[in-house]
Amino acid sequence: MVPGALVLMIVLWEGYKAIGPENGADVFGVRLIPRTSDRAMPHVVEMLRRFGRPEVGGGSSRTVFDAVFAATWYSFRVALLGLVLGVCFGLLIAMLMARFNLLRKGLMPYLIISQTVPLIALAPLTVSWGGRLKLGSFEWQKWMSAAMLSAFLAFFPVAVGAIRGFASPPAASLELMDSYAATWWQGFRKLRFPAALAYLMPAFKLAAAAAVVGVVVSEISIGLRFGIGRLILSYSQEATGDPAKVYTAVVGAAVLGLAMAALVSLVDRTLSKNRPAEAQA
Repeated sequence: MVPGALVLMIVLWEGYKAIGPENGADVFGVRLIPRTSDRAMPHVVEMLRRFGRPEVGGGSSRTVFDAVFAATWYSFRVALLGLVLGVCFGLLIAMLMARFNLLRKGLMPYLIISQTVPLIALAPLTVSWGGRLKLGSFEWQKWMSAAMLSAFLAFFPVAVGAIRGFASPPAASLELMDSYAATWWQGFRKLRFPAALAYLMPAFKLAAAAAVVGVVVSEISIGLRFGIGRLILSYSQEATGDPAKVYTAVVGAAVLGLAMAALVSLVDRTLSKNRPAEAQA
């Protein structure tokens, strides 16, 4: 599926570049149709060639591919940490809300409101707050702020999906657990959590995408040097003279998102082996 989507994207890119207006066009006085000049839309072949060339002039041995790969790998590790933290926090919040109905009614509006706060506004605050933490020799790093912001975006879809999943078992099944004098934790472990897996996997996929967005945006906002977000910003400053170089960093960000999605799909496939057939349906 992924190779087919990439081929389709390349065909659409090159097809529009071949037939689209070089200087763009206005629709009702508003510039809506993008330009197809080589500076605005370089050929895909030129982007691929740029990967093998030196990142900077002066005989540098580091190629653009090396730089993009290193930045993507760095951001992947930060996004993975953010995803793990977001999943753990989202599941914890959902479990507490499933256990205490009053907590669910009181906390849900604040969870929704939390997602309306601009990430760019939160990024400097997390760096400032983190810099004030002093626990012995522990020192807050900028990448920790990026991971926290990634987790901030990732926890919400997990919490919402888990809440729906924990409430999905039919009333007859819950009554059966009560007839066995099962504790709430036993009912949760034996009934609610297995029933929630069908809701959790789509939530994990959304959380993975949100984690990538959180890392890329936070890297740009807080000036994290080694990530793909900062590389996009750095290469965009050379867009006028070297437009293909900008898109190499964009490709790195796309690969980062695909890698996170593939990781979640692998987890889904692993869990599906032990999932009852009716739960998968």
